Amino acid sequence: MRLKFLFFIVATIVLSVFAGWYAARHWPPSQTAAPAGRKILYYQSAMHPWIKSARPGKCTICGMDLVPVYEGEKGFAVSDRLVTLNSNSITVLHVQTEPLRRRSLDRTLRVAGILEENDTHHKRLSAYVDGRIDKLAVNFVGAEVVEGQPLATLYSPAILAAEREFVTLLRPQPASDTARAERENLLAAATQRLKRLGLTQAQIDLLPQKTDAETHTEILAPMTGTVVQREIYEGQYVKEGDKLFELADYSTLWFRFDVYERDLPWIQPGQILEITTPAAPGQVFAATVGFVEPAVNDSTRSAKVRADVSNPVVENQGQKQRALRQKLYAEARVTMAIPEVLAIPRSAVLSPAAQPVAYVDKGGGSYEQRALKLGRSGNGYWELLDGVAEGERVVTEGNLMIDAQAQLNQSIQPAAAAPAATPEPHPAAAAPVLLKDDQVQAARDFLEAASTLAAALASDKIESYNQAAGKFHTATPALQKAAADIATWKPYADAIGTLGHLATATNLASARAAFLPFSAKAVDFAKYLRRQDDRFKSLKIYHCPMAPKPGLWLQLQGPLHNPFFGAEMPDCGEEVP
Repeated sequence: MRLKFLFFIVATIVLSVFAGWYAARHWPPSQTAAPAGRKILYYQSAMHPWIKSARPGKCTICGMDLVPVYEGEKGFAVSDRLVTLNSNSITVLHVQTEPLRRRSLDRTLRVAGILEENDTHHKRLSAYVDGRIDKLAVNFVGAEVVEGQPLATLYSPAILAAEREFVTLLRPQPASDTARAERENLLAAATQRLKRLGLTQAQIDLLPQKTDAETHTEILAPMTGTVVQREIYEGQYVKEGDKLFELADYSTLWFRFDVYERDLPWIQPGQILEITTPAAPGQVFAATVGFVEPAVNDSTRSAKVRADVSNPVVENQGQKQRALRQKLYAEARVTMAIPEVLAIPRSAVLSPAAQPVAYVDKGGGSYEQRALKLGRSGNGYWELLDGVAEGERVVTEGNLMIDAQAQLNQSIQPAAAAPAATPEPHPAAAAPVLLKDDQVQAARDFLEAASTLAAALASDKIESYNQAAGKFHTATPALQKAAADIATWKPYADAIGTLGHLATATNLASARAAFLPFSAKAVDFAKYLRRQDDRFKSLKIYHCPMAPKPGLWLQLQGPLHNPFFGAEMPDCGEEVP
């Protein structure tokens, strides 16, 4: 009896649990079911509205239940700057992200310039008195001399008379006080006269030992240095004020180079440079920045900087000479660092038109476009002033393809209105300009460098890109100089000048981001040249609809090689007439 009662209780409990489970699922209707007459369109996350599903479930980011969106409802608003990709697309595009954090901002500048003499250590030796040069102790330019070394022997009646007067005054005189005082006064006057005639104190002290047969006076080097000019020959008569020699001290040279205005905040007096020159292969010379000129050149938008370079004496086949010569071409590298700043990887920054943007990983395969406010440019990072918060993850690889996808499916709007492009004169409004040979050459050099830059990106070679980018340190200023005499060139040259100083890129993504706006300005200039001069008719201009806008580049000749996608889509694009 007890066993039956126990069995009854257990059966009742099991049936109750089953009935509750069944009622919870079937009675009353679930919350996800649509009210009478309404249809559920999809399920959406309230916290992350880009997460949608056709079935009930939980948000893949925050874990909250998805909320049903019924027919006639708009659902939760999704940012118009959002791009959503599935997991397969993310894998194919090799999307990589990196969290933003504060770090030291490093920058390495490579500059080129000329070694010049330190003209504060430069002297000209002129004749103090009329006379005749009877002998040259130094008879060639380039000779190294030391202070006090004889340079030439001069015969001058005026000096000879003054010397004999001085020696006469040194002879014993009457011992009276008056005579002694008068003698001292005359001796002082004679000494002063000899100094005005060019004699040093050491030469004056040796005059008592000079015999009557010695009628010449030696002209001595006033400083240690190098003879850079010799204006006299043996037997030549000279007059007072005639130039005899010119000496320069080459123990310290000046390295003078140009720095673009956007790089000027990085250059400060006292910084150390590492200088190399083809004339001294394998050697590195240290230099210290001494002066930054206050004015910027209107044509090149750059300022001159001067650094002091120590120039030691070396021995070459038994002859002593300076390690460096003036007027040598030289290159230098200066490395600088700024303490902790919020920094964004250069590869994460895209620059459609003039507004830099980046894509922020919002999770769940969604990426939001953000407009950026950038500060100083480092080697691998930009200083970030606004646009992305510390700790947020930005896309460092695959962002070009994300941006292209965004433009193709029109799922986003540009972060900011792009400024108007450089106005192109109407073909009928701009009369052809007769170009000079140097202007044609400057344009050709620039276009060749731009074509080489595009070819390097098309072949996916970052080293070739950086080498080609270095050519614009000379090609861009040369183009701006040529444009100074052609009014219709100036808008193009000015636009190119603001973008023509391409920094060293650490990867292809950052290189292509910097190439995009620069290439657009180069194409504007190429279109203008094709209209104005038949010598540029063969220029090829291409457009890629898959690339970030405007997606233009130039080539000196075909066939098409896409610089924006390289080996992934080498033939993507079409020629622009």
